[in-house]
Amino acid sequence: MKIRIILLPSLLVVIFLLASCGYRNPYVYSGPDRDLYITTWHNRTNDLLLDAKIYQSLVRWYQKSGSIRVTKQKTGAQLILAGEIVSIDLPSLTYGGGNNATEVKVMLTVRYILKDIESGKVLMEVGNEVWTEEYKVGESSSANSDNEKEALETIIDDLSQKIYIKTLSELSK
Repeated sequence: MKIRIILLPSLLVVIFLLASCGYRNPYVYSGPDRDLYITTWHNRTNDLLLDAKIYQSLVRWYQKSGSIRVTKQKTGAQLILAGEIVSIDLPSLTYGGGNNATEVKVMLTVRYILKDIESGKVLMEVGNEVWTEEYKVGESSSANSDNEKEALETIIDDLSQKIYIKTLSELSK
C-alpha cells in the first residue's frame, strides 16, 4: 500500500513533465484525417515480389496512424505515394581462404515521392536513395538465401519507417 502511494505522485510528476515540455511522439499524427493512395512501385529488378513487399511494409507502418488511412483507389485520396525500385546489387565485402566471399552487402536503390493531390504540392521527393545491409555468407545456398532475405527485409522495414516518419513530419507542418 505504501509503495502505491509513493509511486503515484512520482508517476504524475513524470506525466506532467512530459506534457509540459512539448514532447511529441514522432510516430503519431494527430492532424485531420487523410486518405493516402500508395501506388505499386515500378520494379526494375529481377526480384519479382520486391514491389509487393515494400507495399505491404508501407501499409503496416501507415496503419500505426489513426488519422492516415491507406486506400486502394486514387479517387478520393488526398495524398499519393509513388516510388520506383531502381536496382538491387549484392557486392561481396570480404573474402576468406580460397578467395570465397564471407560477407555480402545488399544494396537497394529506390526513389519516391509524396504529393498532396488536392494542392499539387510535393511534400517529399527523394531522387536516388541507396539502402544497404550486410550479411554473412552461410555454409549452403539455402542459408545464403535466408540471410539475403533477412537483410532485404531489414532494408524494406527501415525504408518504410523512414517514409512514414517523414510523412508525419511533413503533414504536421
